[in-house]
Amino acid sequence: MRRPEPANYLLGIAAIHRELGIPAAYAADRGLPVCEEAAELVDIGPDINNRERQLAPRAAHHWQRLYAQARQHGISLLVVSAFRSVAYQRDLIIRKLATGQPLDDILKVIAAPGYSEHHTGRALDLTSPDCPPLEQQFETTAAFAWLQAHAGGFGFHLSYPRGNPHGISYEPWHWAFMDS
Repeated sequence: MRRPEPANYLLGIAAIHRELGIPAAYAADRGLPVCEEAAELVDIGPDINNRERQLAPRAAHHWQRLYAQARQHGISLLVVSAFRSVAYQRDLIIRKLATGQPLDDILKVIAAPGYSEHHTGRALDLTSPDCPPLEQQFETTAAFAWLQAHAGGFGFHLSYPRGNPHGISYEPWHWAFMDS
């Protein structure tokens, strides 16, 4: 994947935001950094819908270690989502708008294109066999408890805890690798 020049990337993001009606001050108001698309991605296996998913190489390496350790402890982690392009993020929002959902509500559960950690190839949405995907009840599972206790040792953190300053709803399923 060829990474666009930063100025062109930002211009493209601004154009998508205008198209979707996202306010120009969106990122500044929420304290969200620009998330550039990953320059390199590797396969990490299928998601819950049997679609191949990808992460940036270092994130994938640490994810595989985390996943293996969880399995050794009897914890089953299932991937719901991983890398998402800016175009895919745009399309997610368009699909939600088409169902009549207000943009403000959508932006509480999906970061605007250009500001999603999924673009970086370092974020995962996870679930477990005993929980429907993308539901806050994930926080009541053994998988979530295990992640809280162990994910940091693999470089992963919970990005959107309760009361986060970004205006994004609590997402116990969203974990991002922080490259050190």
